[in-house]
Amino acid sequence: MARFTQDLVLNKPDDFVQFIMNDYLTKHGYSISDWKGEQAYRAGDGFVEGFKYLKWSYAGGVFHLEAWMKGSFGKEMNLEGFVAAVPKKQYKSNLQMLFEALKQPLLEQAQAGGPQPGPATNPIPVKTVDNYQTAMIALIPGILSIAAGLIIPLLGIILACVGFSMARMGQGSSKAGAAKAAKICSIVGIVISAINWILTIIVNVLQIALW
Repeated sequence: MARFTQDLVLNKPDDFVQFIMNDYLTKHGYSISDWKGEQAYRAGDGFVEGFKYLKWSYAGGVFHLEAWMKGSFGKEMNLEGFVAAVPKKQYKSNLQMLFEALKQPLLEQAQAGGPQPGPATNPIPVKTVDNYQTAMIALIPGILSIAAGLIIPLLGIILACVGFSMARMGQGSSKAGAAKAAKICSIVGIVISAINWILTIIVNVLQIALW
C-alpha cells in the first residue's frame, strides 16, 4: 500500500477523539466511500483537486491514521513525491492541524498532570480544526487565476486548481464566506483559461491554414 500513516499515543477519552474526528470529517466534506472493497472516508473531486482518502482507528489510547490520494489508473498515491506535489502538501499540512487538535491537553488532564481513568463528569472545552487561514489564502490564487487566464491559460488553470483545493479545505472554517468566494474565483479562472486556450488554438490553426 502507498499510504501516509501516523500513530499517536493520546491516552484520551474515546468520546474526545470521536468528537474531534467527526468535526474534522464534517468540516472537510468527507463521506463514507468504498476503496477497492475497503471502507474509507473520501473527500475532493476527480476533476480539480483529485480524491483524498482517509481511515482512522483508536484503541488502547493509540490513534492510527492512514491517508492517501487516488493516483493514475486508480492506484494509491502516497503524500510524498513530485507528482501532484501541491495537493499532497496541502493535505499533509491539513492533517498536521488535525494531529495538533488531537494532542491538545484536556482541562482535567492539565490540572491533574496526566490522563485520568473513568468517564468525564463535566463537558471539556476543546479546540477543533479551523482552517480559516487556508480559506483566506485561497482567495489569492483564485483571484490571480482570473488574471493569468487572460494571458497564460496554463498558469491560470494551475492557480485555479490550487485555489479551489485550498478553498475546499477551508469551507468548514470560521471564514467559510472567503472559501466560497475563492471557489467562485477559481471556477471563473478555469473557465476563462479554458476559453482563452481554445481560442488560441483556433487562431493558430486558422493562421496555419491561411498560410
